[in-house]
Amino acid sequence: MPPSPQSPAPSPQFGKVYLVGAGPGDPELITTKGRRILERADAVLFDNLANDALVALAPQSAERVYVGKKKSVHAATQEEICAMLIERARRGWTVVRLKGGDPYIFGRGGEEAEALAEAGIDFEVVPGVTTPLGIAAYTGVPLTHREHTSVVTLVTGHAVEKIDWSRVGLAETLVIYMGLTTFGAIAHELITRGRPAETPAMAVRWATRPDQETIAGTLETLPSLIERHGLKPPATIIVGDVVRLREKLDWYERLPLFGKRIVVTRAKGQAEVLTARLRSLGADVVELPTIEIRPAADYAPLDSAIASLACYDWLIFTSANGVRFFLERLDRSWSDLRSLRARICAIGPATRAAIEALHLKVDLIGKEYVAESLVEAFQGHELAGKRVLLPRAAVARDVVPVEIARRGARVDVVEAYRTVIPDEAALHVRELFSAARKPDAITFTSSSTVQNFVSVSSAAVLEGVKVASIGPVTSQTARNLGMEVAIEAAPFTMDGLVHALLTLFSNS
Repeated sequence: MPPSPQSPAPSPQFGKVYLVGAGPGDPELITTKGRRILERADAVLFDNLANDALVALAPQSAERVYVGKKKSVHAATQEEICAMLIERARRGWTVVRLKGGDPYIFGRGGEEAEALAEAGIDFEVVPGVTTPLGIAAYTGVPLTHREHTSVVTLVTGHAVEKIDWSRVGLAETLVIYMGLTTFGAIAHELITRGRPAETPAMAVRWATRPDQETIAGTLETLPSLIERHGLKPPATIIVGDVVRLREKLDWYERLPLFGKRIVVTRAKGQAEVLTARLRSLGADVVELPTIEIRPAADYAPLDSAIASLACYDWLIFTSANGVRFFLERLDRSWSDLRSLRARICAIGPATRAAIEALHLKVDLIGKEYVAESLVEAFQGHELAGKRVLLPRAAVARDVVPVEIARRGARVDVVEAYRTVIPDEAALHVRELFSAARKPDAITFTSSSTVQNFVSVSSAAVLEGVKVASIGPVTSQTARNLGMEVAIEAAPFTMDGLVHALLTLFSNS
């Protein structure tokens, strides 16, 4: 369709603005299209209700500008936001305006789209899951139901006097945005105009997030319940018979770790599996890397070993990181996996999976996933005169090489990678543990994560926080450094750690 005479045609040298709905809170509820556009943005202008995890999807080089609005506190006026969008698009940038919920449902997306159209800026709107739909799914309150309602009305509640409550108040299901602080007046208007005082009603704060808070009552009682619980914005209110279904259909707030704030200290980029498992169980997961994996300081010893790969009888891996960095150096060498004649030993299932991903077979694995068990696994094998290669971290326990060498093997221990403390770990620990609400639990998956945590802080900051350890070696390190270990994984794996946390909180 050609542009209207009032609107200049988009200029081909300009960039493009995407009005993207961030969804109701859970970062996984953004659309695939919205995520794809975020991942190639040059600038992101985001609201208070847009999840930080979504903002982080933008490239590291992208500009990030907070333009959120809270009651009486605006980081930027609407006119300023529109001007920023236009100015950045005129630089030729891809600009994402990331908005909580859906841009066109009480999100001022229409105003922004009008400003862009009038300025001749090319734009696109990417819908998002609006908050009431998130509430419906995550509280067990369907907005429509054949036996209860066939009409849903969405209304904003921040200006009570501007709404004709006699028209909208009798809707079978009434959804009120931005009406938490005015709900007493709204309830009075609805009851005065004939809505029964005993009509079920509920308020939901931070819908679809692990800190989701729900208060249910009736049209008459909900205002006082909101005040008594000290519920604060942002919150959305639903009025109607469908609220009764919450007791039967609520699933999210019944998840076993719902609302539990759990810290994961694994390295960035390696915490996803544990984080995803915990979030699927309802936990509010905070990633706080106390360890960072970096390349070896000197690869000459590993490169030399790879050049002589055919000489080794055993290749031992004590971590998936060892497998990864070994393979990277192998790929850079003149050799390849055809040079490997050694039998392969892995310390545990994660390491084994990394090896098998290379289509290699693991010949030996310990019954328990610690160094001592790996040494025991060699009891039935003759090692005298055998050559063994162990690519591992620069600093690690020496149980395996010492014990295998004691049995007559020649062991070459080579540095494949280093573990260091992330640059901003101390700052992040301080911010997290000085917050009004401390975490409920912290997980440690290696002795290094424990040692690094204490290096940048102290065990004392964990007072009142339950410590969950992946295994006995990590637990002993924690105790030696003054921590009280609440629970230990069995088996010593990520799945074991998740099960331990379930046990811990089911008994608390």
